[in-house]
Amino acid sequence: MAENLTHRLSVAPMMDWTDRHCRTFHRLLSRHALLYTEMVTTGAILYGDAERHLAFDPVERPVALQLGGSDPAALAESAAAGESYGYDEINLNVGCPSDRVQNGRFGACLMAEPDLVARCVAAMKAATALPVTVKTRIGVDARDSYEELCDFVARVAGGGCETFIIHARKAWLQGLSPKENREIPPLSYETVYRLKADFPELRIVLNGGVVDLEAVEGHLAQVDGVMLGRAAYKEPWVLAEVDRRIFGDETPALTREDIARQLAGYLHRQQQEGVPPRAVTRHVLGLFNGQPGARRWRQVLSDARRLDSAGADIIEEALEAMAPPSRAPSPRSPSHDTPAAATA
Repeated sequence: MAENLTHRLSVAPMMDWTDRHCRTFHRLLSRHALLYTEMVTTGAILYGDAERHLAFDPVERPVALQLGGSDPAALAESAAAGESYGYDEINLNVGCPSDRVQNGRFGACLMAEPDLVARCVAAMKAATALPVTVKTRIGVDARDSYEELCDFVARVAGGGCETFIIHARKAWLQGLSPKENREIPPLSYETVYRLKADFPELRIVLNGGVVDLEAVEGHLAQVDGVMLGRAAYKEPWVLAEVDRRIFGDETPALTREDIARQLAGYLHRQQQEGVPPRAVTRHVLGLFNGQPGARRWRQVLSDARRLDSAGADIIEEALEAMAPPSRAPSPRSPSHDTPAAATA
């Protein structure tokens, strides 16, 4: 477990996005942000390829493993497996509203079963020395009163959970897609602030709709931590200022070009292990957003034929493509060496 593990700023678990390659990229941007895996189900760990789902590079730390499940024994065994692989925290998903997750009886539907969640937390804590945390919503379906949220938190805290990551929206289990559940239910930051005031002994982390560090700093006046989601993925450079502004670390940050070249070395090592280049490059398309040449960077890294032919050299190709073209001689100042150029 990482010493002095902090939730002051973290990057959310995001399915199909926050895999080990994404986390390696994010770690180059911030040394201190806590990173989360995609949700991994207990079944994938206990009956599938645990190595594929759990293995990660120690450079990613601090990193938390998010589990999906509702069977206390299976969660306990999966938590112990996560500890053996070197994770710094085990997190239980009680917030995902997708149909597939509901059919497995985990995710946001567990908000309706706080005693079961408490038993799951207690079983995991008995199986590992790592912190066990819960990521949840402010409500689900008609169970959306503040009193019901407090009851849920109190019961789960009774199972041994000391850190709650609260997505400041309720979830509708029927009628809304996961994407719509991230956008349609209104945000209620005040609910999360109130929860912290009423449970001062707990660590409360706010999640949902946070897009920049100004907002992060504002929320930190009310809660213990903030979790960035899609903003950190789509505009990754937001993480470059995290160490200085959120953690007070004045160590000079890497430049975008430095990060790109370190990624090239990482991509080369991954390719030697049989990882296709796109598995890495798809996560870094936004590195130069807002900078001259950003479009060319994205175009090169998204070109399937160039990826197949260039392999690990694709990063350098993309950097070269971003360079502005050399200025052609002006028609009013023809070159003496090539007089025909003036009339071409």
